Amino acid sequence: MSMKWSIIKYRNYFAIALFLIAICHTGTTTAFTPALQDTTVITIHDTLYLPSPETESIAVSPVKPSRYDRRVHRYRRHWEALIPTHTKLQFAGNMGLLSIGTGWDYGRRNQWETDLLFGFLPKYDSDKAKLTFTIKQNYIPWSLQIRQSDFSFEPLSCGLYLNTVFGDEFWVHEPDRYPQGYYGFSSKVRFHIFAGQRLTYNIPSRFRVTARAITLFYELSTSDLYVVSAFTNRYLKPKDYLSLSFGIKLQLL
Repeated sequence: MSMKWSIIKYRNYFAIALFLIAICHTGTTTAFTPALQDTTVITIHDTLYLPSPETESIAVSPVKPSRYDRRVHRYRRHWEALIPTHTKLQFAGNMGLLSIGTGWDYGRRNQWETDLLFGFLPKYDSDKAKLTFTIKQNYIPWSLQIRQSDFSFEPLSCGLYLNTVFGDEFWVHEPDRYPQGYYGFSSKVRFHIFAGQRLTYNIPSRFRVTARAITLFYELSTSDLYVVSAFTNRYLKPKDYLSLSFGIKLQLL
């Protein structure tokens, strides 16, 4: 009888223990059940993460950004504007045989571009090869999509650029060995104007690796010295004062 009483006694304790464990497990599960009644919208820089469609309300924090937060936002925005948006490779154009550099797109329709290019000029008949540097400003007023394709055509791209060549044999002001006004121009710095056209392929998002678009272009350019020569020497032909160049642009951002 004592053995039977002991089993019945411990069986009751065991049932009570199972009941308590079940209650604790239910409470734990309820505590970790996600609440879908409210959704918090998090704003990071200029990106807004919207709630999922099944949510019904959005909780907006009543805390307004402080002066420090606004200053940090402006600080980051200004520095982000310095990140280059594209790279360019250009052949010829009175800036070297081959030039490569980077630049920025801006404007309401990204119709403005500013490029910084370094060029390589072979030695040809001189003693050594030379390095050039170019600051180029581009303006593209129109961009026309070709039907429903990923291609677009820019019927006009124009602008100007300033080019210089590195080397002691070139000068901005005439050396003393020449009479004053003998040349009347600088052999180190040239101003250019150009006009051309472009064809752009917008890479589909699933195929993008490093660039989102590729642009092929050509340009006809001339310099300040060539323009003066063309007006003062009637025998010169367009091929003598116009330069044809080709290039490729990789749109990174």
